[in-house]
Amino acid sequence: MTPESTPAPRWIGTSWKMNKTLAEARDYAQVLAAALQDRPHLTSRLKPFLIPPATALAAVRQQLDDAGGPGAEIPLGIQNAHWEDAGSWTGEISVPQALDAGAEIIEIGHSERRQHFGETAEITGLKVRAALRHDAVALLCIGEPEQIRDADRTTEYLLEQADAALGGLSQHQLSRVLIAYEPVWAIGPEGRPAAPDELTGAFAALHQHYGHTVKALLYGGSVTHSNVAALLTVPHVGGLFIGRAAWQPHDFIQLLELAAETPHLTHP
Repeated sequence: MTPESTPAPRWIGTSWKMNKTLAEARDYAQVLAAALQDRPHLTSRLKPFLIPPATALAAVRQQLDDAGGPGAEIPLGIQNAHWEDAGSWTGEISVPQALDAGAEIIEIGHSERRQHFGETAEITGLKVRAALRHDAVALLCIGEPEQIRDADRTTEYLLEQADAALGGLSQHQLSRVLIAYEPVWAIGPEGRPAAPDELTGAFAALHQHYGHTVKALLYGGSVTHSNVAALLTVPHVGGLFIGRAAWQPHDFIQLLELAAETPHLTHP
C-alpha cells in the first residue's frame, strides 16, 4: 500500500460518563499507557481517545504524560462545556477551563444532554462554535429516537441535527469536527445493537454532506467485542465511540486490538 493510499487512522474512543473515582481513573490510564507502549501498532493504525469525567480529566492527563510513549499522545475530551468563555454560570465549565485541564476534544449534544438537560439545537451550535473558537476538536453527537426510525425519517432527522449545529461553518472549521452517530434506540443498558445494514443509509447521507470535510464519522451505540469488526466495515464509518464495553482498561485494549485487525475496505 502506497503512502498516498494509506487509510486514515480510525478514531476509537470511550466516554466514561458519570463513572470512576480519581484512583480508578489513574489506574485505567496507567494500564492503558503500558499496553500501548507494548503494542505500537495500535497507535499507528488507530487514534484512541478518552473522555473521562471532568473531575478526573487533569489526573488522567498527568498519568498519561508521566507514562510517556504513545500514551502521552492520546487526546482527552470533556463530556460537556459551556459556550461562554467565563462568567456567572454556576456549575458549568468553559472550553478554556477544559483545555487548561488537559482536554482537546469537547463532546457536544449527546442524547442524554438533549433529553435530560434540555440541550437544544441552538445550544449545540453555540457549543460547537465555542470549541472551534479555541481550536479544540468538536465531537458532535447526533441520533434519532425509535419513533423517528420507525417512521423512516432517520436520514432527514440526522441531517437536521447536524445542520443545526454545523450550518455556516467554513471547511477549515469543519475539519476540526467529529460527528458521532449514536441512535437513541441503540445506546444505554436497554439499547439494542444495530445491525450493519441499519446504518448504511445514515452514513451514506452523512458522508455525502460532511464526509469530505469533517475529521471522521464515528458510530456509537451498543458497541461490543462481538460487533466491532462488522461496524467498522459499514461504508464511511471512520471510527467508534464506545460506552460501557470500554469502561475497563483491558476491555478497551481488546477493542482497540479488534479495531486494528479489521481491514479497511474500499467504498465508493
